[in-house]
Amino acid sequence: MQSPFSDSNAYAARSNDARFGYERYILKRKILQAFGATLYLYGPDEQLIMWGQKKAFKLKDDLRFFNDDTQSQEIIRVAARNILDFSSAFDVFDSQTNQKIGAFKRKGLKSAFMQDSWLILDNEDREIGQVQEDSAFLGMLRRYVDYVSLILPQKYTATLNGVTVGLYSRHKNFLSSRMDLDFSADTNAQLDRRLGLAMAMLLEAIESKN
Repeated sequence: MQSPFSDSNAYAARSNDARFGYERYILKRKILQAFGATLYLYGPDEQLIMWGQKKAFKLKDDLRFFNDDTQSQEIIRVAARNILDFSSAFDVFDSQTNQKIGAFKRKGLKSAFMQDSWLILDNEDREIGQVQEDSAFLGMLRRYVDYVSLILPQKYTATLNGVTVGLYSRHKNFLSSRMDLDFSADTNAQLDRRLGLAMAMLLEAIESKN
C-alpha cells in the first residue's frame, strides 16, 4: 500500500489538482457566526481555493471542504469517530475516492486545560507524528485570561517522526480568525497536503478559542 505521506506535489500532478501543491495557505473564519463554522481556504496569492464547513447540532463533529460555496464538489471530509469524546479520533478522507488518508487523535485533558496536542496517525492508525501548541504556559494564558489570544497568536508545530513538516499560526480580532499555514519546512515532502489542510480545519473549528 502506498504511504499517504508521499510527495504532495506528485499527488497534485496525479490528481490534476494544483490546490495541494502549495507550500503556504491562509485559512479564515468569521468569529461572529452563531452556529457551526464556515472556513475559507486561500492559496499563496490569496485566491479562494476551497470552502469549508462544520455543521452545527451534530452528535459527531463533521467537517467538509468543497471546491467553493456552491458545494458542488466535496474534496476532503473529516469525521469524528465518537460522540463528545475529549480524546476523540478524527478520520480524514479524500471525498473523491472515499480513501482514508490518515487520522488525528486529540490528547483530551491536556488539550482541554493546558496545551493543544494531537497525534498524527497514518491510514492504518499507526502513530507517526504530532501537532502541538507552542507552549503550555501560553496555552493556559489563552484559555484563562480574556483577550490574551488577541495579543499572542496561537502557534502550532507539526512533526513527523520528530522532523518539523508544518507550522500553523492563528491570529484573530473581534470579527475574524486567520490561520497562516507554512509547509516549507517539509523539504522531503513527507506530509500529504490534504492531511495538513485537514489539521488546520480541526485547529480552527474544534480547538479555536473564541
